[in-house]
Amino acid sequence: MAGALSSASVPAVGMSPSGVPPYSGYAPTQQQQQSHENGVPPYSGYAFDLDGTIYLGEELIDGAGGVIETLRSNGARVVFVTNKPLETSAEYATKLSKLGIPTVPADVISAIDALVLYLTEHHPRGRILAVSEPVLVAELRRAGFEVTEDPTVTDVVVVSFDRTFDYGKLTRAYRAVGAGAVIVATNPDPYCPTPDGGLPDCAAMLAAIEACTGTQAEAIVGKPSIYMARAFLDRLGVPASKAVMVGDRLLTDVAMGLEAGMASILVMSGATTAQVLADSNVSPTYVLASVRGLIHSP
Repeated sequence: MAGALSSASVPAVGMSPSGVPPYSGYAPTQQQQQSHENGVPPYSGYAFDLDGTIYLGEELIDGAGGVIETLRSNGARVVFVTNKPLETSAEYATKLSKLGIPTVPADVISAIDALVLYLTEHHPRGRILAVSEPVLVAELRRAGFEVTEDPTVTDVVVVSFDRTFDYGKLTRAYRAVGAGAVIVATNPDPYCPTPDGGLPDCAAMLAAIEACTGTQAEAIVGKPSIYMARAFLDRLGVPASKAVMVGDRLLTDVAMGLEAGMASILVMSGATTAQVLADSNVSPTYVLASVRGLIHSP
């Protein structure tokens, strides 16, 4: 059946793809096996990471468009989840649509969404000093938060992936924390995969601020946090037991899915190497070379 989910894409118990060790976390239910045999999606909702999973730079991962089209046509709900807070959901949706995956803004959840959820619950009236790019500042203001550059009145230093990070920003954050502000970061990623080798991500900026202040972040709200999981499960509209997280990182994508009670699919098209997978104690439910392995055409 063309476009059906491939049972060959899922490792059998005791087997391992690409020569890596077996995955103790793999234990498919009878319903999942039945779904694969019938060629229909075994899950009601799919959450896909973007960088390294759906696309790399400005190019789709081979077969990604067909995978999303097939899942949607089979009745599955699909959302996209990214820790990269450099664009709005509308901009990500536009990019996906231009690459051939029709997407509306509501189908994209970024670390900014998880950040707003966290701040609303824990610091609803907090004044924010943002170590970030302008898009995050604009989104915080749109959500009703006061953003300041004055360390003496700051309640929360928000740290994000910031390609404009400099000594001035580091100094303002240092002084704000010294005056009593807490630190909240958008995501724990050390680098963002790109076609030319990657870029330093939020963890690099956070490490600098934690080092000079001697203070650890109160929270890191993107993947793998529960705040990110809550945000995208709400958009999916399905319980965790009927959803699957698909991504290229063990410690963010896979770990979050498992912690939230979801199945997880690791794709080897991005940040994770076979050696990293072999050495990890995080066990994905399934491992695929890329998202293309989700479907097959006989």
